[in-house]
Amino acid sequence: MKAPLYFGLWIYRTLLILALPLISFRLWWRGQMDPAYQSRWRERFGFYDASLTKGPIWFHTVSAGETIAAAPTIRTMADLYRSDDPATPFLVTTMTPTGSAQVASLLGDVVEHCYASYDFTFAVRLFLRHVRPRALVLMETEIWPNLILEAKAQGIPVILMNARLSEKSARGYQRIDWLAAPVFRALDLVACQTPEHVQRFANLGVNGDRLHLVGNVKYDLQVDADIGERAQSQRQRLGMVGRRCWIAASTHPGEEEQVLRAHQQASQHVPNLSLFLAPRHPHRSAEIEPLLDKVAAELGRDWCLYSEFLASASSGGSRPWSIILIDQMGVLMPLYRMAEVAFVGGTLVPRGGHNPIEPASLRTPVVAGPHNFNFAQVYSDLNAAGALRQVTTETFGAILLELLNDGAKRQQMGASGDAVVQANKGAMQRGVDLITPILDTVR
Repeated sequence: MKAPLYFGLWIYRTLLILALPLISFRLWWRGQMDPAYQSRWRERFGFYDASLTKGPIWFHTVSAGETIAAAPTIRTMADLYRSDDPATPFLVTTMTPTGSAQVASLLGDVVEHCYASYDFTFAVRLFLRHVRPRALVLMETEIWPNLILEAKAQGIPVILMNARLSEKSARGYQRIDWLAAPVFRALDLVACQTPEHVQRFANLGVNGDRLHLVGNVKYDLQVDADIGERAQSQRQRLGMVGRRCWIAASTHPGEEEQVLRAHQQASQHVPNLSLFLAPRHPHRSAEIEPLLDKVAAELGRDWCLYSEFLASASSGGSRPWSIILIDQMGVLMPLYRMAEVAFVGGTLVPRGGHNPIEPASLRTPVVAGPHNFNFAQVYSDLNAAGALRQVTTETFGAILLELLNDGAKRQQMGASGDAVVQANKGAMQRGVDLITPILDTVR
């Protein structure tokens, strides 16, 4: 069956088709900037490898952050269902190569992966016809009209896990109620992070008995028991023993300049200080390098790429670089553990902020800017507990230096952050308990 067509959906589909040349060009352009986007591009338009197993339980996780958060839930569900039927297939789709890399790293032994198609009607139908999923579990705020409505038309349950909806996004959906209302009503289950999110989804038309408060599954981050030993080993391997360091992670354009100014200011008083700078998208390294050349010259020290840093350390040639630019994925956890302070990006520019739970779970004090609407409740919890310092362009350097000079304060903030993380665990299991009865109906 096809999704019932209504006026709002007809408008949406017409606009999408008109935008097809632009969307195709954008995919090509991203492929020029990041060659990873050139791989398997046909999947974006609904054409898939015949080897994909039919009838999977399907999770859609978008990018790296959602994949990391969803991984424990997916693995738990796979263990649960395969205890009865070892052949139960699981599929994870993403939209970005970084998400794909995390699927391979965290779940490669239990799931298959492909890219999700764009929300063109033809592409979604081709995907559903090819894969024939039993159920669709969306993570966070992936509200795609064709995807949801076409799945429902084929009798596929649609579940939204770890659901969040900012006030700004809710207002946006209300403005296009002519399109969005039937989409929200089609959701079979929405497991929300906070009471505010529950109310916003209710206001958008989600049936009350389908709304549940479970908390944020990102608090259920599984930290390796040996992370301390790994961090210490990394410090020795990199020749960082005796040096101090901090990290700025998931930064965006416009933030690197502010991070580097803060590093300059702190380095005047902490001469053996190193910065690990990790842009949200590692392929931006070439874009950032001229800025690093300028700052390094002003500091009278050098910078290097993390990959080169590792290579020189392995050959015994490591030296005390002032700035190390992270150009790899999946390396942040030991660096968070090594760092005395962690800045979380997307907060000094209006991107809404990235996940501060990872450094907090490792007892590393967190600093961030004011733009945190993507994780508003998490930032509020950390701030209330004294585990977070909010900075601005003007105060960043001073607050960084203050924390670097106050070991007792860093220790207190780290303990408070870990306490917040521990107190909020359990959302994953609550979510699993909610979705299991729905998935049981499609075994």
